[in-house]
Amino acid sequence: MKIAANLSMLFTELPLIERVLAAAVAGFDGVEIQFPYEVPAIALKEALERADMPLLLINLPAGDLLSGGAGLAAVPVRQAEFDAALQQALSYAAMLRPAKVNLLPGRLAEGLSREQALACLVGNLRKAAEAFQLLGIGVLVEAINPLDMPGFLINTPEQLDELLQAVDHPNLAAQYDLYHMARQGLDLQAGIELLAGRIGHVQFADCPGRGAPGSGQLDFAAALAALRQTGYSGWLAAEYRPGEAGSLASLGWLAEWRQAGGSS
Repeated sequence: MKIAANLSMLFTELPLIERVLAAAVAGFDGVEIQFPYEVPAIALKEALERADMPLLLINLPAGDLLSGGAGLAAVPVRQAEFDAALQQALSYAAMLRPAKVNLLPGRLAEGLSREQALACLVGNLRKAAEAFQLLGIGVLVEAINPLDMPGFLINTPEQLDELLQAVDHPNLAAQYDLYHMARQGLDLQAGIELLAGRIGHVQFADCPGRGAPGSGQLDFAAALAALRQTGYSGWLAAEYRPGEAGSLASLGWLAEWRQAGGSS
């Protein structure tokens, strides 16, 4: 399993374009970016090529989600906005060719039942999976803990499992975030086993605190062993807060993981 740096969380002391080379120099195998759209796609493509770094993942635009709103994917009255966001992501991805794109479910909007929101989300996930399949790019959907993001629609592996079954599309997989599961006190290995064969990408941070591995109590060795045992051979993406000392100072775990076989 190779290790990617999430450039929305790491190396943030640098402009986004410069973070690509910084990640390469630090020893990462690839990068992912949550919302890269403020950077012209051609400029980011050139930076990736100069550093010889693959782009693993970007998110679809999510509207007001990060500012406390419901987002776009599970709100029927915002369908036109979602469709525009999907087109923006398709255009951006057509140039950058990320391996995967992540569609955030969003929060349960006021005045909607959970059933109404899920029906909208299922339709939009199916639409995105169909559209990105034409580009050869996989679509992901993830669960996020409701402590850090209250009201988020999908929180647990069980809910992810139900959602994947409802959409029932070969171009849709789960994004499994170890931190978001641990933050809820969930059994990481049980979640991995439940979603076995349908995990398309893995992100991580320690818990509590969402810092670098070793800063909390998360049992990464057991989680990585469970991933291997269930046949996962994809990427591991570092999506953590490096702390005041900065990203480079937080990377002691990276060499340790390589020595232990965390990346191959």
